[in-house]
Amino acid sequence: MKSIPSRRFGVCCVMALSAGAVGLQAASPSDPPGRNVADEKPGGDTTVFADGLNAFSFPAANLSEDERTRFVIGNSFFRRNWVQAPSSTTARDGLGPHFIARSCGGCHVQDGRGAPPDAKRGTPEQPVALLMRLSIPGAAEPTAGVKPDPVYGDQFDNASVQGVRPEGEVTIRHTPVRGRFADGTAYTLSRPLYGFRNLAYGPMARGVMVSPRIAPQMIGVGLIEAIPEVEILRNASDQAAAGGAVRGVPNRVWDAYAGQPMIGRFGWKANVASIVHQTAGAFRGDMGITSALFPTETCTPTQTDCLQAPHGNHGNAPEIDDKTLGDVVFYESTLAPPARRQPDDPQVLQGQRLFAQAECSSCHRPSYVTGAGLFPALTSRALNAQQIWPYTDVLLHDMGEGLADGRPDFAATGRQWKTPPLWGIGLIKDVNGHTTLLHDGRARGVLEAILWHGGEAGGSQQKVIKMSKQDRAALVKFVESL
Repeated sequence: MKSIPSRRFGVCCVMALSAGAVGLQAASPSDPPGRNVADEKPGGDTTVFADGLNAFSFPAANLSEDERTRFVIGNSFFRRNWVQAPSSTTARDGLGPHFIARSCGGCHVQDGRGAPPDAKRGTPEQPVALLMRLSIPGAAEPTAGVKPDPVYGDQFDNASVQGVRPEGEVTIRHTPVRGRFADGTAYTLSRPLYGFRNLAYGPMARGVMVSPRIAPQMIGVGLIEAIPEVEILRNASDQAAAGGAVRGVPNRVWDAYAGQPMIGRFGWKANVASIVHQTAGAFRGDMGITSALFPTETCTPTQTDCLQAPHGNHGNAPEIDDKTLGDVVFYESTLAPPARRQPDDPQVLQGQRLFAQAECSSCHRPSYVTGAGLFPALTSRALNAQQIWPYTDVLLHDMGEGLADGRPDFAATGRQWKTPPLWGIGLIKDVNGHTTLLHDGRARGVLEAILWHGGEAGGSQQKVIKMSKQDRAALVKFVESL
């Protein structure tokens, strides 16, 4: 069996670029308004021109034929369900004992964004694409970044295989948060409140901290991984030097594949450094599938039925082999960002000017030139040296008490969240049939997401509140064009 390549860590450095390439960097907010024609293709040469249901599911446009074959293989293991062991389907058995989804695509439907259960249906179904991270106060485990709940671990699983009890059920209720724009227009936000019921293994620990996390869209993750580390650190130093309220910081986290700490790039608190760590962690945490990186199940000592459940791969660890895991990682890393829609529309251009005036780009940095991927054997060279437009600084920011989850994660505090990339937001409705945003899907669209901004982003939020209805619409249309 061919194994995942050596875990030797390749330091991501700034590539030697021509003066012409450097000149493609995004204009600063103080520059005259206008559009750089390069931003029509957010992923550079990887960009695909697509919309509709499959807009997030295309391979990078510049992949070779051999790479496209590998993409298809990875896609099959990303989308298809895993099954309970023992099974004749040994290549896909080992689901559980506890889990929240049966496949990667169960949370990232059509490679897109998850949503919380629909509260309008009365008694909503249990969440699938919205998971609950758990931890308790105290010294964090160095490679986990948190101290898990001793009975339920670091993630709550509301599903299980036959013969094993689900850990329980998640409850969600909502309270209104009302306000007004400066022009008098009223708005009402919806604050979710989370709880648990029917706990199978007794109460959670006193002081347990809960953090809801929605599954984000998958496009462009390989390009995010290829942003030179020096650029992420530069974002932090530039913001600190500016002396304003915006002072993002990187998260430094443990990477199981590299075997050492690295800058966090993924997860809502930048609590994961690489796609391979994220993928292997999700296989185990979300589906109960072990790998060479995470070879043990998440059962705690109290969960005896979980401990006694049969394992996949004829009872041998790991349940997903290195080659298959590597193919899934390659698939994820080469999912292409779609091209922008109507970038020259006058309302979109007005929204772009307002985005700059509201200083949204202080955190949502528009553009980078990629370097090499962190682990080149798990991605494609086609992603290298691309000018990309993800609109993120990959840093943690204090977003205020309204969004705080109170749960630290490595260096992230209970009030900090990573700036998410904005590319593809306008296509989420096409792909997934909803427009919910933020870390737990509480915002019903772009404007509500902005209204939830506080803390370091409070100044930008207030500038939007003071905008006219026409300007608010233009701002939203610009963001949805990305």
